Amino acid sequence: MELLPQFDLVKEVTSAFSIPNVGLAGYEADDCIGTICEQMKKDIDITVLTGDRDLLQILDDQVHVWILQKGIGNYAKYTKKEFTEKFNLAPKQLVDVKALMGDTSDGYPGVKGIGEKTAMKLIQDHGDIESLLANLSALTPSQQKKIEQDKEMMFLSRELAEIHCEVPVKINLEEADWRGVPKSAFEIVQEHELNTVRRQLYQLEKEIVEDPFAEWEMTR
Repeated sequence: MELLPQFDLVKEVTSAFSIPNVGLAGYEADDCIGTICEQMKKDIDITVLTGDRDLLQILDDQVHVWILQKGIGNYAKYTKKEFTEKFNLAPKQLVDVKALMGDTSDGYPGVKGIGEKTAMKLIQDHGDIESLLANLSALTPSQQKKIEQDKEMMFLSRELAEIHCEVPVKINLEEADWRGVPKSAFEIVQEHELNTVRRQLYQLEKEIVEDPFAEWEMTR
């Protein structure tokens, strides 16, 4: 319940920055992001900035994902090609990996006793959890037992991990065309005493004045 007032505050702040809010009651933010990427990727290249590794499953030729790391401006940047080369998996297969290893931060356990390394190896070898179950005899006795005991939870975990891209939301790109720091942004950071953000805004405004093309580069 303590988070609910913060959601309204986030919407208020982003609106003050002339950043559109997109969402729909009853749908996860990940699903809304995935839907917008699916709608827009044929027309534009997209970069998703997030702290949620589940969004790596929406990587595509026109969709890149940057994962927030510790430290300001520090990201792990992924393209579809880089992800495939690094993990020897297609982005969509991440859902099957999560079915096995689970995700404690999102509240689904996967198969008890199977960690990330084992989950990745199993999906690399078998492709998905259906093929894995069809070839269960090829696994170690310990792995067989764990998967058989938690089969129901494995399928539930995959369902919870999967991002659905059919949410009835849309975004107007013209409304999302950011034209620099509006006056309302300075007003709201002053109102809420966001001093660090205020300093960064002044620095950004200074850089735009010194380089008249900087704003255009940020918004194109």
